[in-house]
Amino acid sequence: MADFQALMRRSGDALRATAGWGPGLLVMLADCDAGNVVTAAQSGARWGVRLLPVLLALIPLLYMIQELCVRLGIFNGRGFGELVRRRFGALWAGLAAAGLFVAVMGSLVTEFTGVAGVGEMYGVPRYVTLPLAVCVLLAVVATGSHKRVDRVAMLIGMFELSFFAVVWHARPDFSTLARQLQDMPFRHAEFSYLAAALIGATFNPWMIFYQQAAVADKKFTSLDYHNARVETALGSVLTQLLTGAVLVATAATLSNAGDPHGLQSVGEIGAALSSVVGPEAGRLLFGAGVLGASLVAAIVCSLALAWGIGEVSGYSRSLEGGPTRAPWFFGVYAGAVGVSALIVGIEPDLVSLNVGAQVLNALMLPLIVGLLIALAAVALPVAHRPSRWYLGLVGALAAIVCVAGFAGAAAGWLL
Repeated sequence: MADFQALMRRSGDALRATAGWGPGLLVMLADCDAGNVVTAAQSGARWGVRLLPVLLALIPLLYMIQELCVRLGIFNGRGFGELVRRRFGALWAGLAAAGLFVAVMGSLVTEFTGVAGVGEMYGVPRYVTLPLAVCVLLAVVATGSHKRVDRVAMLIGMFELSFFAVVWHARPDFSTLARQLQDMPFRHAEFSYLAAALIGATFNPWMIFYQQAAVADKKFTSLDYHNARVETALGSVLTQLLTGAVLVATAATLSNAGDPHGLQSVGEIGAALSSVVGPEAGRLLFGAGVLGASLVAAIVCSLALAWGIGEVSGYSRSLEGGPTRAPWFFGVYAGAVGVSALIVGIEPDLVSLNVGAQVLNALMLPLIVGLLIALAAVALPVAHRPSRWYLGLVGALAAIVCVAGFAGAAAGWLL
């Protein structure tokens, strides 16, 4: 009887732990967004799997950065923007908010190009798909409940798992892929540029704002710290594996065909994968993955912008309670979604736009990560402050990644 009670108690603890999951998994599912998918597909089409090691090597730093957000959100109880304003002043807070705004608007444009691209794969014009997507995004957040938003967003994000099915059906020739890894064109400008794009696709500035603000807004305590770290670690691995699956699938489909070439639209990526997976299955699997990635990322990055601007300016910024209790918060969210959809409705759906947005993220990484490391060093209680060697390691790894991002961006611009 005692063993049964202990088992039930452990089961209850596990259920309570997973019930609190949300910010870590959501931000990572959102990280594997339409921009990531297009960048990974372009990388696989042009260079096979040669850029896959870059994606996998970024997992430790991705976890360490987001784990610092968890610590600050739990043990300080404030969002990233508010902490920057309190500790370093309005100027630095304004710079961080400006970087957030640029990153979010760039990401939102890529999300809506993903939505439009999936619609066009099925012959649905963007003047139908874009307004419908805006309505869905507004309806999800207007509920004014963290639990509802988290559950709906994670349900939508689960469609991204279809990318694993895509790479399975693509049946990559691993001996050919292994030979590609022995021929790494580090000095090629386009290779370096796409590496920078993958760096920017992995480290979106809005991820830091979102996860820290969501943890603080949900009022996580020290009892939630372990579970939040586990969730973040699992999410860090999952998002890179999902992005890697797209890269490998396109590498097996296009690069191995002996005619590597650039891709021009989401529809072209889907068509290329359909040639191997099958026309209907390919469109369905790839379309579901891109649509899920686009919608969950649009929710997360728009909320990050609303939280971040609210933290810097001081307006009410809680998701709980609905639009009537925090009109500016929900107004910023709705405005970002609507304007981005309008831009995509006017502009053509170009892969280069997606890749360029990711490179821009890489250029903003030093500002956001530098402020995050500084906050971890001064704003956390001493008992929960990372050691100097750990912060030094995070800083050193971030510096290496930032230099690689800047070098790749410069090489690409000189093409």
